[in-house]
This record gives sequence, structure tokens and C-alpha cells, in this order.
Amino acid sequence: MSTELTLRPIEARDDAAMAAVIRAVMPEFGADGPGFAIHDPEVNAMSAAYSRPRHVYFVVEHGGQVVGGAGIAPLDGGAPDVCELRKMYFLPTARGHGMGERLLRHCLEFARSAGFRQCYLETLAGMDQAQKLYRKVGFEPLCAPMGRTGHFGCDRWYALNLTPPA
Repeated sequence: MSTELTLRPIEARDDAAMAAVIRAVMPEFGADGPGFAIHDPEVNAMSAAYSRPRHVYFVVEHGGQVVGGAGIAPLDGGAPDVCELRKMYFLPTARGHGMGERLLRHCLEFARSAGFRQCYLETLAGMDQAQKLYRKVGFEPLCAPMGRTGHFGCDRWYALNLTPPA
């Protein structure tokens, strides 16, 4: 794959493609049963779900095809200044080209500009490359989940302080 990957906000025309990415990637990591994001109602209408204030979802496009994405939204059941990194997935052909870090940093920039002070995420054992990336950009592991995401299938949780040290 060439490195010509485009990052842009999701549009309604991307909904089916992004749902297909999510439904292809999550089972690859055993995340297709109850308690995983693959079953969230928003999967079928990501552009609408992320069109609300303090929500954003970016897709990664290669050759006119959506190959991945990630979003930011307020953490359900969390404090008003806590957001969640949501549904960051890439098709296998899009991995290993540096787009994950670029996309993650772009999402975090949005989170800061939207006034969030902390970013939370959930993942699971086996998503080792993702966890390596999260730690690289400063996420710290947590001992327990935050908020009420309904993703009881996840077994790894991380948080990042979005405010610069004093």
C-alpha cells in the first residue's frame, strides 16, 4: 500500500464502509460477542452519531476506499471533561504505515479543542499494536473501566491527561 492515506471527517456516504471495517476488524481480535462495540447501534450510522457537539469521527481513505477510522465523544456516564476515544480500527492493509498515530493525535487535538481534560479508551488483550501506540502517545493503563460504555467484553482500559503539566 502506498503511503497516500487521507484523513477526513466522516460523511453519510462513509457509513456503510466504516461499518464494514468495524465488522471485519473486531472479529479478527475475538471482539464479536456480547459486550463489544461491534454491537453498538451507532455502527450503522456513524456520521449521524458523531454529528453532535463535542463529537467527531475521522475516516482514513486510501484510493477512494475507507480503510479505517476513529472518533472522540463524551464518555457515557463520565465527568463532563472526560472524553472517550471510540472505534479506532484499521483494515490489515492500512496498518503499519503510521496512520494510526497520525489519526490518534488528530483525535486528541480535537478533544483538547473541545475542552476535554482527560481521554479514556477501552481495548482488549490481543490488540497489542494498538496498546503499544496508546502507551507511546502517553496513555496510562487503568485497573478498572470508567463510565458506562456497556463494553464489558473489554479487559484493558487507558486514560490520558489532556492538559499540559503546570
